Amino acid sequence: MKKKVISTLMATAMTMSLLAGCSSSGTTEPAADTADSTATEASTEASTEAAADTAESTEATTEDAGDTAASGDVTEINVYRCTFNLANPDSEQVAKVQDAINAYIADKINVKINLTDVGSGEYTDKANLALANNEINLLWTASWEGTIGTNDLVPANAVYDLTDIIAGTDLYNSMAEGQWEAAKYDGKIYFVPVYKDNVEGYDFMFRQDLIDQHNWDITSVKTLKDLEPMLEDAKADGLKYPFLTQKTAMFYRWYLDKFDFFTADSATNFVAVDRATDEVVDTILTPEYLEFCTLMGEWADKGYISEDDYTKVTTDTTTQTQDWAISWWTDIPVNDEADSRYGQDVTMQPATQRWAHSTSALGSCYCVTANSTAEQAKACVDFLGLLYTDSKLADMYTFGIEGEDFTYDANGQVTQTSEKYNHSMWESANATIVTPLDNEPANKAELYDAFNGGANTSSAAGFRFDKSPVEDKYAACANVSGEYGFNLENGGIPASDVASTIEAYQAALDEAGYQDVLAEFQKQYDEWKASK
Repeated sequence: MKKKVISTLMATAMTMSLLAGCSSSGTTEPAADTADSTATEASTEASTEAAADTAESTEATTEDAGDTAASGDVTEINVYRCTFNLANPDSEQVAKVQDAINAYIADKINVKINLTDVGSGEYTDKANLALANNEINLLWTASWEGTIGTNDLVPANAVYDLTDIIAGTDLYNSMAEGQWEAAKYDGKIYFVPVYKDNVEGYDFMFRQDLIDQHNWDITSVKTLKDLEPMLEDAKADGLKYPFLTQKTAMFYRWYLDKFDFFTADSATNFVAVDRATDEVVDTILTPEYLEFCTLMGEWADKGYISEDDYTKVTTDTTTQTQDWAISWWTDIPVNDEADSRYGQDVTMQPATQRWAHSTSALGSCYCVTANSTAEQAKACVDFLGLLYTDSKLADMYTFGIEGEDFTYDANGQVTQTSEKYNHSMWESANATIVTPLDNEPANKAELYDAFNGGANTSSAAGFRFDKSPVEDKYAACANVSGEYGFNLENGGIPASDVASTIEAYQAALDEAGYQDVLAEFQKQYDEWKASK
């Protein structure tokens, strides 16, 4: 039997302390603990050198802009974004795309961007350090991101309140008012959502060549247990990852129809609203949690789940290989997008319904950092306003340089050709403005409107938990979740030990102050319901 391991705790205390250094006044305390400073300084130095190399050409382009440049000073903003489609961004190509963008926008807005792309495996750490060091003005983030997620940034006073400066702008007018209402945090606009699949639901994802090879009837798959005959086939084929969890704690995804996990964080899925009772519950003690973790343990025992997932050896590009058979996918209006993302034909089967809830509109968004000046904040809004309304800019920002990174086919749709610069619409700009890929429907924008409009609405939609009254205990519980929950949900615990491990997990949570956290959740949720 493969050795079962308990993962070590991540340095949550360090990263939270970095975020805590950010203040709404725009000042940030230098990080005291800089264990990763060497790597970060090297990355920053490389970015600085690249910016220096291109400054002359960009400055010349800006001077040539004429009327716009003469009308006011150009404001520089530092943009940080995550790269999901490439393991390692090509810094030279990113610099070329940055220069091309600056040349294009020079006669349109008084803004110049300094673009930093970071691979998804390093993004939260590097962006968090850069944030603490006042090196970012415009940051891509998401409700589900760790450390720099939306639920981390607001309590840490790390984001700029855009409510007043965004009203009436091209950016605000680029989306329906309902999108802005859904994205509000404590009644204020801190985040600019990417208009995409702004509801949440999940699918089982299959490699189509294996469906064809084994004649699988995936329409018969309604639950996780229904996958077992197919997983057995994949194991017999010798595949390394019959079921690829993508090193993700999946309870809060697979059980979305049962619970509203309003923290939108797999690291704190120990609390949720039971949809049937509309009450806050301790999910760790539910029959569903025992059922799920036992199944994951059984699958690992049978060789369906590899220890690479619960030891975090798999990467975000493992799905681009043919080492796996079945995995998960976040449902979107055009699921064929996955084919280009993973470089192979994959097919989806619904696993949950779709739900609109408090954080679903923030599954991909931008924020302006609190350290930014008023001029920089306005420049960020101006840049996003153009990005969300100008198709050419949106395509450049998403796909790169035409002729190098992508081409347009006879239908005017995009064919991606580069291994140096490659982003997707969902983490770039709005579905209504980014040109569809050549394997996507031409009416992609209309499909997104229909998709978002056809979802269920959670009873907890609009509720946001303020963890400040129990912040230390909440963080301590998150640490415990990282120690126990991740392994339980990724097959890292043998099925025979799951029940006792859950018992130890709950005991460790209670010792960390969980009952106070749970009571605070219930109190705030009851007050919110009463105020509706």
